[in-house]
Amino acid sequence: MNVIKIGGNVLDNPAQLEQFLTDFASIQGPKVLVHGGGKIASELSKQLGIEPNMVNGRRITDADTLRVVTMVYGGLLNKNLVAQLQARGCNSLGLTGADANVIPAHKRPVTDIDYGFVGDVESPEQVNVTFLASLAEQGLTPVFAALTHDGQGSLLNTNADTIASTLAVALSRQFEVNLIYLFEKKGVLLDVEDDTSVIHHLQPQYYAELKKQGAIFSGMLPKLDNAFAALQQGVKAVIIGDAAEIKGIATGEKAGTRITL
Repeated sequence: MNVIKIGGNVLDNPAQLEQFLTDFASIQGPKVLVHGGGKIASELSKQLGIEPNMVNGRRITDADTLRVVTMVYGGLLNKNLVAQLQARGCNSLGLTGADANVIPAHKRPVTDIDYGFVGDVESPEQVNVTFLASLAEQGLTPVFAALTHDGQGSLLNTNADTIASTLAVALSRQFEVNLIYLFEKKGVLLDVEDDTSVIHHLQPQYYAELKKQGAIFSGMLPKLDNAFAALQQGVKAVIIGDAAEIKGIATGEKAGTRITL
């Protein structure tokens, strides 16, 4: 099974999105798609007179902002992705973490910053894998918006990377899972200015060496740390690469950066 997370650069580019969805629909076997949509949410917020508030790259989600991200992630984007996949013969189902209680979460505790209605997911053991497995058996492809719920009636704005890794770890109890993060680069780069400097295979020892040398772009480190954490919890491989190469990445032809233990 492939759990695939697409970044905002794909969602924001109609031509790239069209091609990605065609490629995604052609991938054989069970698969899950996870998406965010922050840029589009910010644009709609401004149109509604709600100024986006970002701290350390994360969205402060007050009650008005939660309404906007629910509309954009769970409605506008999610349902359009499902409709586009249906047109390509991929029978898909749009979901949030609240549906079938797939991904329980809790509101992030207030420390230095109050992020508002932002969710931190519970452990992968609490993911409703039985429901997801039943969808796979029926040939249905779940398409997850970056929303979870707290079990008390509130939706929560939740990091899409975290949702993808949580689903991948949970599903690895029943499936052999590849977790695939797609963005605008060919993979993890040794030189952020050189798109040809892709690290094709990354294992713990080599990663530790590169971190010690400061050779990897700092913005990539949280994603890589999370990748190794997912591997240690049962995910077979994590691949980071270009959305334009998803067909090759999913079949192992074009590796992007393949991360294994």
